[in-house]
Amino acid sequence: MTSAPAIGFEYRPSRLLQRLRGLLVVLAVVALLLSGMALSVRLLLGLLLIGVLALMQRRQRATPTAVGWHPMSGWTVRMADGSDAPMSLRSFRVLAGCVVLNLAGVGGRHDLWLLPDNSDPDTRRRLRMRLAATGGQTP
Repeated sequence: MTSAPAIGFEYRPSRLLQRLRGLLVVLAVVALLLSGMALSVRLLLGLLLIGVLALMQRRQRATPTAVGWHPMSGWTVRMADGSDAPMSLRSFRVLAGCVVLNLAGVGGRHDLWLLPDNSDPDTRRRLRMRLAATGGQTP
């Protein structure tokens, strides 16, 4: 392939991951409440788990709204305020057709999960092919 087309897509956090995270916290709180620890310790740990979930949800609101890759300029991330930040791909994983990108740059570090509920199959397929061909690096 002499010239690779750019890849761009809008990004929104996966609702599936949010629900799974919430379910895990609920199960952990229920396990704490059913455990034999002192009531004060159970309540304290339960509040700590709920606080961790709230922090994770808050952090997720600062995720990018769009991501783009071009063979010459590399990765660019558009944030919610409309600013664009150049990023570099630190690592990526392909898990059962889903793609996880770990991007880092001046705008911070972002783990982007591209799952069936927040991205279309064609975008994930093109991204998997491009990452496999280049190893995630720009020429």
